[in-house]
Amino acid sequence: MAVKSKEPLIGKELLTKVKENDGQTKRELAKECGYYTVGKDGQARVNLAEFYDALLAAKGIQLEPEKSKDGRGREASYTVTVHKNGQIVIGSAYTQGMGLKSGDEFKIKLGYKHIHLVKLDAEGNEDEA
Repeated sequence: MAVKSKEPLIGKELLTKVKENDGQTKRELAKECGYYTVGKDGQARVNLAEFYDALLAAKGIQLEPEKSKDGRGREASYTVTVHKNGQIVIGSAYTQGMGLKSGDEFKIKLGYKHIHLVKLDAEGNEDEA
């Protein structure tokens, strides 16, 4: 799991920091302003897109319509891809939307061209809810 860096700069603070450090590369500047995460391996991953968006917002430029303030980020697309290792990952947007918790169990029913997940109750029976 990636760890978020220090709180990224926004607004006037961001613009001031950018002006003070105009000799740095874009990546160095974005990192200096807090637009990076640190992965499990300790490597920093710079988020240039978020940095550029913050710069535009600080300048008062809006390229996209205002997003909802519910903190969910991007919207769920309802499509998944089978990974090279054969696994299918269902993102947290779906599990949170269904109110699922860690440890919830499901029975997998295979159809001709579909997979059906059936939630099990605490006793291991199919949940009727």
